[in-house]
Amino acid sequence: MGVSLDGYIVGPGGGFDWTAPDEEVFRFSIDEIREVGVHLLGRRLYETMLYWETADQDPSLDDSMLEWAALWKPLPKVVFSTTLSAVQGHARLASGGVAEEIERLRAEPGEGDIAIGGAALAAEVAASGLIDEYRARVYPVLLGGGIPFFPQHERRVDLELVETRTFRSRVLYLRYRVTR
Repeated sequence: MGVSLDGYIVGPGGGFDWTAPDEEVFRFSIDEIREVGVHLLGRRLYETMLYWETADQDPSLDDSMLEWAALWKPLPKVVFSTTLSAVQGHARLASGGVAEEIERLRAEPGEGDIAIGGAALAAEVAASGLIDEYRARVYPVLLGGGIPFFPQHERRVDLELVETRTFRSRVLYLRYRVTR
């Protein structure tokens, strides 16, 4: 996820335009999505990402965007929502809670990571202690408020730094593994 230096994924007014990736960061995102076997999404992120279900029909897209669309569209997605009655594309509505869904997915044979997107959904998974890694792209901006990247809970989580990368755009990638 993209996060401001002061720890927010969405600004006070709901905007996240400051996370628009340059070509280098976008290529990195393409490489990351190749490692994903299933993507869990909250409703708002699902609705934002619906564009990519038909993006391959947009003649204005460049090659890297078409590559992203070709990877995203067939990727299995599980949507957590209490307001949606149906989803599109290669997605299904979750029938139970997120902790149960993650345990079920971990027990199934399959390749690739379980990615989690959406602030509220990620906070719920973090509170359950089910996150193995945090991957953040830290943008050089201070927002002063909004939706925090890390949920507020009363337990300590120790992390081991696994990888860092600095992009030409001054975005910093941090990958931490939860130590257990």
